[in-house]
Amino acid sequence: MTEKLDDITVSEEEREFEAETPSVDVRETGGEKAKRSVTSPTSRSSKQRAAAPGFFTRLGQFIRDTRAEMRRVSWPTANEVKNTTIITLIAVIFFALYLFGIDRVWAFLIEHLRTWLGG
Repeated sequence: MTEKLDDITVSEEEREFEAETPSVDVRETGGEKAKRSVTSPTSRSSKQRAAAPGFFTRLGQFIRDTRAEMRRVSWPTANEVKNTTIITLIAVIFFALYLFGIDRVWAFLIEHLRTWLGG
């Protein structure tokens, strides 16, 4: 199962969002460095307002991404759909009959238990 990595696209919105979050090295108690993101609410919201693409740009990108994803879908053949539908219907009928039988047996036992106990 090999996949082409060339087909994967990342929209500009995701790239800009990652670039907006600055990171700062902070010393931990164990001496190891860890990265923490530092953002201030005012700077982030002003950058988002300035860099946010319009509605139609985002809609166009969504449609392009959706079409690209739908091309990668592995669609079943008509014969596969027919076979799985038949299997599903057989399983549903079998379990419906099984549960009906179990229900009738329990109803019979409970009814007779009630009459045997004088209820």
